[in-house]
Amino acid sequence: MATADELRELMRTEGAAVAENTQGFNTGRYDSVADLADYEDLKQAARSIKEDAIADLPDLLDQLTDTVEANGGTVYIADDAADANEYIRDVVDERAADRVVKSKSMTSEEIEVNEALEADGVDVVETDLGEWVLQVADEAPSHIVAPAIHKSRESIADLFNERFDPDEPLETAEELTRFAREKLGEQIIDAEVGITGANFVTADTGTMALVTSEGNARKTVAATDTHVAVAGVEKVIPTVGDLHPFIELIGRSGTGQDITSYVSLLTPPVDTPVVDFTDDETPLSAFDADRDFHLVLIDNGRLEMRDDEHLRETLYCIRCSACSNSCANFQSVGGHAFGGETYSGGIATGWEAGIEGLDVAEEFNDLCTGCTRCVNACPVGIDIPWINTVVRDRINRDKDAPGEWLVDGLTPDEEDDGAPLQKRFFGNFETVAKLGSATAPVSNWLAETTLARRSMDRILGIDPRRDLPTFERETLVDWAAARDSRVDDPERRAVLYPDLYTNHVQVDRGKAAVKVLESLGVDVVVPPAPSSGRAPLSQGMVATATDHAERVTETLSPHIEDGRDVVVIEPSDHAMFTREYERLLDEAAFTDIAENSYEVFEYVFGLLDNGASVDSLSTVEGAEIAYHSHCQQRTLGLEAHTVAVLEDCGYDVATSDVECCGMAGSFGYKSDYYELSMDVGDRLRTQLRDDGVQERPVVASGTSCLEQIDALLERQPRHPIELLAT
Repeated sequence: MATADELRELMRTEGAAVAENTQGFNTGRYDSVADLADYEDLKQAARSIKEDAIADLPDLLDQLTDTVEANGGTVYIADDAADANEYIRDVVDERAADRVVKSKSMTSEEIEVNEALEADGVDVVETDLGEWVLQVADEAPSHIVAPAIHKSRESIADLFNERFDPDEPLETAEELTRFAREKLGEQIIDAEVGITGANFVTADTGTMALVTSEGNARKTVAATDTHVAVAGVEKVIPTVGDLHPFIELIGRSGTGQDITSYVSLLTPPVDTPVVDFTDDETPLSAFDADRDFHLVLIDNGRLEMRDDEHLRETLYCIRCSACSNSCANFQSVGGHAFGGETYSGGIATGWEAGIEGLDVAEEFNDLCTGCTRCVNACPVGIDIPWINTVVRDRINRDKDAPGEWLVDGLTPDEEDDGAPLQKRFFGNFETVAKLGSATAPVSNWLAETTLARRSMDRILGIDPRRDLPTFERETLVDWAAARDSRVDDPERRAVLYPDLYTNHVQVDRGKAAVKVLESLGVDVVVPPAPSSGRAPLSQGMVATATDHAERVTETLSPHIEDGRDVVVIEPSDHAMFTREYERLLDEAAFTDIAENSYEVFEYVFGLLDNGASVDSLSTVEGAEIAYHSHCQQRTLGLEAHTVAVLEDCGYDVATSDVECCGMAGSFGYKSDYYELSMDVGDRLRTQLRDDGVQERPVVASGTSCLEQIDALLERQPRHPIELLAT
């Protein structure tokens, strides 16, 4: 795992370049997909194709082998990296090749083919500009699509000037590009073997689709007499017609381009004309008659992943990098921290766990906070946070096998005993909160003593710079039980779910929610209820989270059967009910709670939209506020409800477009991640200090958001429901 010092150094040296580029790609994605009227349909089509392809993979591999061999090529399915490299080395040796040129390929990075060939004395040249820069610098890629994303133009200029000593110092992007083109052109001409990857391979025709921003892939193929294509077995799809949704989505998802500069469909070996690059005036000439084509398909753990119900989704990945670009933590530290041996970003946990093993995935897995922003960004809808959670659970239990949660004879806590102490502490925060309220205010005083803070830092890794929650002696459940309903003839009836923080810490927002609902004619009950399981789930304690989910449904089901709606204040808990519980509960239990649960402002919006009077709420005229919504609230498409209700109540709302506050539940409390959490939060601080909103009171929907904003600003934020209570 990257230490706090290592993360701090990466933020200092690479953070600015990574942030600028990933945020630019992410903004481009939003703009580009907005032009697609059928965006969601394309995503679903792409997902369906990948699901079917992985399900039918053995048959597709047989079909592809027959097709390529009928075309005159060779297919080799390699068991692992060593097997693949041995085959490729034999091909290069048969050609007596002194030089191999390569087009960018993450799969070739995975098997480390460069090192294998160089050990045989072969000169291997990367022809992708970013990969070549890193080859010159002797550095590893930091991004799936843009491998040198962490390097600025100035640093590349310094590198080239030092390494190549050009006649005139290189400075501008144009000068650097021209210099690289000339250098690489000379080396491509003399190469005997070209190696490319493949974004997709179609079983029906043997066609490879290469989606690139540079022409180097075509040159690599055209300038050599032997072409070796290296791809994972998961890249195979049934037909050429199936390429359509992927071509529409991959560029938009990765770099925000409507379409990349080059989409090459190659069905080798073929008698295709090429240009002699030594002379632009030379007419086109045909390939040599003895041209060779070898398609090397890599297993390297993929077929085992196919049989693993929790890792299988990883194989749907089309390597677009949208999960990296949309991830706030990746935007700060890049793939040199948020990545393993080869792959980086959110999806990297699945790849590295399946290919390299849990020990490699463990090194960066905790950088995924489960915010779910990547799920909507992914063009094939992979539930990346769930894959990260499953891997985290296996790391905790040191089990590679899929296994079952809740092992017979063990309680959830006993099964999750393998988790580190810090994770068990945060995962069992329900117990901490109950104890904190039961002993308040003594518990609050004791927690702030120097001895306690030092002990928490040393034993639990809780950063002493973080303010701790202040527990209330009277919980929301206690308060509600001591009062009668204020609605004599209710229009609707609801059960307000008392999440941990609302019940034990931020009790005022719970009271405000009850009063708002009652003012709109809703009869409200607030029963004692277990925590949603969000806390243990975030620590990879899936057995404990499942136990919480089952106890929550047992508590709420009688109220649902009684005709009450479930209203939830905390967005992350609402996301549990409507998303994550599908993984933890049987279908009937999940459907029951998911279809009857509403985020509090979603519910208020519905009441107003169906005839309730806004005059029943506390209204103002033109009061200015700044609003920041929660990550999962945005993922679920619920942000607009809060803005609409606040505007109906007369507020002038400035909405934050910063997508993550950086706190992410327990993440921001941990000493190893405090600086990273604050670096992410600084984007929000900057926006909330801008001239347009710097004087406005701030409201935020999530507990983590409220805590982080309180740490970032001098003005204390509130939950927006508190503004509406009369």
